[in-house]
Amino acid sequence: MKRIELKRLALLVLVSSVLCAAVGMVAAQETPQGPPKVLTIIREFVKPGKSGMVHEKSESAFVQAFTRAKWPTHYLALTSLSGKPRALFLIGYDSFAAWEKDNQATEKNAALAQALDRAGAADAELLSEVDGGTAVLRPDYSLRPPAGIANMRYFEISLFHVRQGHDKDWDDLVKMVMAAYEKIPDAHWVTYESIYGQPEGTYLVFTPLKSLAEVDQEMGQNKQFEAAMGEEGLKRFRELSAATIESSQSNLFQFAPKMSYPMDEWVKADPDFWKAGAPAAMPKKAKPAAKP
Repeated sequence: MKRIELKRLALLVLVSSVLCAAVGMVAAQETPQGPPKVLTIIREFVKPGKSGMVHEKSESAFVQAFTRAKWPTHYLALTSLSGKPRALFLIGYDSFAAWEKDNQATEKNAALAQALDRAGAADAELLSEVDGGTAVLRPDYSLRPPAGIANMRYFEISLFHVRQGHDKDWDDLVKMVMAAYEKIPDAHWVTYESIYGQPEGTYLVFTPLKSLAEVDQEMGQNKQFEAAMGEEGLKRFRELSAATIESSQSNLFQFAPKMSYPMDEWVKADPDFWKAGAPAAMPKKAKPAAKP
């Protein structure tokens, strides 16, 4: 098993939310305490030739709509660096009740709902497929989760499908990996378990990165992991992995500020990065000249 896969075993990542009127989807918020308890994600698969600036321009309509409404719920957009061309929109809530409250408020705001409908209709022309799901935080499977992501630039996201009837083996496997990585100071991740939108036994792992140089550092941690695990531990690790994991996949995503609706705290922490995606301010009307 590859080095990167070793670490990802202890993590769960996110899966997305349900598409609501083509856009009620993209509204997110990060709790001050750290990763949100409920995480929804919308996945948009972009048609060939429709990614990049074309998709960014389309998504700016959503950002402008939420900005005009001064909407309190924010979201983070990601674009793929591996796998099929796609964009992820991550929305975090403190509870399912908070998610429901946000959806209801969006529906009651006629101006915002209409703007989102128009933006959704235009954006649909660029997409080949859209899906979503919802996951819940597993703090017991997370290691040193970061409190904020304002200064991050990438997510390494891993998806694991656990074989039916092997929940106990998965729990043992994750705890073995976590115990080994607790001895490696730089290791950190956040784990989510899929509740809706994915087969039962799906886990997602988020590893935030400030730069891709951290991937090089991860590759170099392999010997540290093996030393921390020990010969007998590695043998048990391989046995559990073969018996427990039905499939796994890892991909890299970069933050997309022009497609995100960031929190004020993110903008203050790194204005040069996040303001790159801020919608232009509406020009003020000139005051009429005073009569003589």
